[in-house]
Order: sequence, then structure tokens, then C-alpha cells
Amino acid sequence: MAEDITRDNTPEFLTHRLEKLEALKKEGINPYPYRFDRTHTSAAIIGDFEKLSTEGSIVKFAGRITSVRGHGKTTFATLEDASGKMQIYARKDDLGEGFKFFDLIDIGDYIGVEGTIFRTHMGEITIRVARAEMLAKSLRPLPEKWHGLQDKELRYRRRYLDLIANPEVKEFFIKRARIIREVRKFLDERGFLEVETPALQPIYGGAAARPFVTHHNALDMNLYLRIADELYLKRLIIGGFEKVYEISKDFRNEGMDRLHNPEFTMLEFYWAYADYNDLMDMLEQMFQKLAQTVVGSAQVPFGEYTIDLGKPFARLPFFKGIAEACGQDIIDLTETELASLAKKSGIEMEGKPGRGQYFDAFFEHFVEPHLIQPTYLMDFPIELSPLAKVHRNDPRLAERFELFIAGFEFGNAFSELNDPQDQKRRMLEQAALIERGIAEAAPVDEDFIFAMEHGMPPTAGYGLGIDRLVMLLTNAPSIRDIIIFPTMKPES
Repeated sequence: MAEDITRDNTPEFLTHRLEKLEALKKEGINPYPYRFDRTHTSAAIIGDFEKLSTEGSIVKFAGRITSVRGHGKTTFATLEDASGKMQIYARKDDLGEGFKFFDLIDIGDYIGVEGTIFRTHMGEITIRVARAEMLAKSLRPLPEKWHGLQDKELRYRRRYLDLIANPEVKEFFIKRARIIREVRKFLDERGFLEVETPALQPIYGGAAARPFVTHHNALDMNLYLRIADELYLKRLIIGGFEKVYEISKDFRNEGMDRLHNPEFTMLEFYWAYADYNDLMDMLEQMFQKLAQTVVGSAQVPFGEYTIDLGKPFARLPFFKGIAEACGQDIIDLTETELASLAKKSGIEMEGKPGRGQYFDAFFEHFVEPHLIQPTYLMDFPIELSPLAKVHRNDPRLAERFELFIAGFEFGNAFSELNDPQDQKRRMLEQAALIERGIAEAAPVDEDFIFAMEHGMPPTAGYGLGIDRLVMLLTNAPSIRDIIIFPTMKPES
């Protein structure tokens, strides 16, 4: 846990910084002023050096001190801002009594300087300081780049230090922002409307997941953090919007690993009068566009693989994939037969699984790890698809697909179920699973059924975890690398 900095409990290594803080105050210097009138960033100074140096222009620059080198009556220091680094040069002959300021600075402090630009004998662009002021006194030393902050857990927990010690980490989050911006642009250009739906919901649904529960005191009722946006976005389709999307935080009360965080960012969009075939065509365009824009190529490096997003994605029927992997078509097996095959295959099942849970387990065991290049796994068993339309050619299946890349899922899509009677029957079947110990099953949402009874047009819908998309396009090995502040276990 972080140390408490008080006068009675001061870590020894901080004592000298607190002394300098008091010295600044005695000199009448506010160590935490309100603003600084910066005129140039480091990138602007470097980019416009010839003009600034020739004309003798005065620049005002601010940044964090990352190194200091004192030489008697002169001091060199490096300041870093968001656009790069800049060297400064302070001389006692120039500053007089003001040179004492540089005895009170430390690595980590934010300072502002004013002066002219020149190039040193070593060729480094430098500010010759005419005036300097403290902007924020740092009370803790920064971690050393190579030795002080290499522990992964500590880097995730104290991301602010990770960004300071490992500046390349910033690129992940700059690219993340760009990816989300490009997703919005892609959908906006195709007539989709961005909307916002409730994060607190009286009934959770739209996915198979355990929710977080909270309590609303004024209404004296439990509410749930949403596990998906689906049912509210479909209400908007019922209300007359034809293309809607939302990029939002969803919450699932589950474990954490390289692909899962309890709080994550989800894209969901719904498209009236379209089906899952239309979605497959459009998603290929979206992934290809994102790769070209963000990576600069349809050939995307990811771990040990090179993912080819430039050609049509493979389309693999769910049961065909299992049959090819295990040598047996399992679509019509009973629960008893499925249990026997699971045991023989070394697949352990918990609770009292139904046929759908067995089908899912067989897929995860036999097929999922081998789906490296982009593949639409399509035509799921109806038992696993309570919100999808029955397949038009086979009532045992649903018109649903999931996109797999590099062995894990990149979104879930349906030809959406729009028959309210069939929807209620399937929601009742899902709710019955709760009694069998399936905690991820969802209850019946009567208000959603009521909405559907007013008529919902044929609709295609898709949900994609933005975090996984960012992982793919930045070649990040873990979801925690591209979530700025991932959920962490408490420090002991």
C-alpha cells in the first residue's frame, strides 16, 4: 500500500523533498500555482527551430523534469511534455539570485521556463532560461525506467507511473482512441445513429453472464449493472429507429484473465430489415477498413500469427466444425449421450448442464483454439441462442454467428428474434436454467416482451468487445495492456 506522507510519518527517502517544498514557500514561491501561459510545446519548438532561433523569439515552455545535470554556475535539465522532450540551460550569470531556484528542483517536478532557443555544440536544441517557475513540486521520486517499474502487476495498478517510466505505453491508448473514433466514423457513414441506454437496469439480459447487483435506496429496489445493451437497443428498433449503435461500458461479475475484465467496453449495433448474412459482409469491410487505417495494412501481426484481414472471412457451421474435429456429429445426441462423450473426451462439466452447455463445451474444447484466421462460426444450436431467429432451413439451429480470430471471439451476431411468443418461450427456458444452477442464465424480461408485441421489424444485430479489437490492432498480449485502469485484486 502507498505510504502516508505526514509530518509524523515521513518515509526517510522523502525528507529532502519536503525540505525543498518548505524552502520554496519561505522564498515566497507557490509550489502549486494555478496556471502557466505556455506558448510552445517541445514538438512546436523543434519543428519551428530555424525561425525561432533566427528571430530570437521568446518561448514559454512547461514540462516534467526527467533529468538534471548541475555544473557549478550552470544547470542543464530535460523537460518532457506530451509531445516530446526539450533540454533547458540555466546560467547564474543570466538569472542572478533566481538561479537559487535550481537548487530546489528534483526529477519529477513540473516547471515552466521562459527564454530563447539555440543549438548546443552537440547539436541539441535547447532553451536558454531567462526565467523559471515551479508548477508542481513532486514529493515522490519517479521510478527508474529500466529498474524501477518492470513488474507487470505494479504497472497496471499504478498506470500513471507506467506512463511516466514507459512512454511507449501511451501509444496503446492513443491508438485505442483512434480505433474507437474510426468505428464511429464507419457506422456514422452508413447511417447508424449513436445512442445511450441505461447502465442501471431493473432486469439484466442480452447475454449469458452473472451481473453485479446494487440497491437503489429511494426506490428500495435492486438494480443491475448492464451485462449487455441489447434489449434496450432493440426497444429503439421497435420504436422506429432503423440503425442504432452504442459504445458503452458493460459489467460482468466474472473472473479476470488475459481476455476478460469485469468492466469492459462494448460496441453493439442493430440494423432493421437486414439479417446475419448482411452483417457478415459489412463486418469484413469494417475490419479491413480499421486495419488499413490503424495498422496501415490488412496483414496484422498478433503474437505469433499474422492475421490476414484482407480476404473474405471463412464461414464454418457450428456442428460441422465439431464433427470434423472429434469425428462425430453431435447435433441429435441426448444429454446422457453428450455426458458420456464429454467424459470420454476429458471435458469436465459443472452443475447440471443442459444440451446447450454440452454443445458449448465441445466447441471450446475441439474447435475454438484452432480458429486462427478470421472465421465466422455460424448456425449455432438453438439452445445457445435465446435471442436469435430460428434458422430458416433447420429448426435445430439459430441464425447466429460469432467471429473468431487468433483463437478467440470477436463478437456475436444474430438474425434477431422478433416473434414475441417465441421470445417469451425461450426466455422461460433460459430462466429455468437458473434453477439448475446456471448462474449466467437470464430471467424473463416481461417489459421487453410487451415491447416486442407492438411489432419489431426483421433486424440484424452485432456486439463486439472493443478491448479485444484494440488488442488485435495493437498486438497487445493482454486486455490489461489496453485498459488504462484494469480491475485489480486489492493490495495486501
